[in-house]
Amino acid sequence: MGKENFFDILVRLWIFAGLFLFFISLSAAAPEHEFVGAQKCKMCHQKPEQGEQYHIWQESKHAKAMESLKTPEAKEIAVKLGIDDPATSGKCVKCHSTAYGFSEAKVTDVISVEEGVSCESCHGAGKDYMKKSIMEDKEQAIAKGLIIPDEQTCRKCHNPEAPTFQSFDYQERWEKIKHPIPE
Repeated sequence: MGKENFFDILVRLWIFAGLFLFFISLSAAAPEHEFVGAQKCKMCHQKPEQGEQYHIWQESKHAKAMESLKTPEAKEIAVKLGIDDPATSGKCVKCHSTAYGFSEAKVTDVISVEEGVSCESCHGAGKDYMKKSIMEDKEQAIAKGLIIPDEQTCRKCHNPEAPTFQSFDYQERWEKIKHPIPE
């Protein structure tokens, strides 16, 4: 009987140790790159010679994505989905704010939720690639976290899971939001 108790205790300790190490590894996992927010991107991307990307973004629906969750229409849709407030629900905010990083939980405090869908939703968290010397070398910028967005980037949110989704023509939508650097 003493051996059975010892064995049971040993198994429980082994399981506990494994779970403890598993949860420690989860909590210690830091994001690969850190966010900086649209204001940092603005420092370079507001100039005419650079393409005025910040201004183009400010005038876009992406910049106003959080405002759209505060409309009566959004609240009506939310009620049908069992959501109390679409402007605070991770189910909605994951695609309406860069601060949520496509997840149902906030992933950064650097960016305010109200910033909406900003630069880093499409181009990746920018702390490691934002320096001019890195941005001048496309391959180095990509290695440091820059994402060159494509249709799959957009479809993270523009897809049938979105309650207001009707269709998504990537080329048509791209023409509305493109913001190239002038040649």
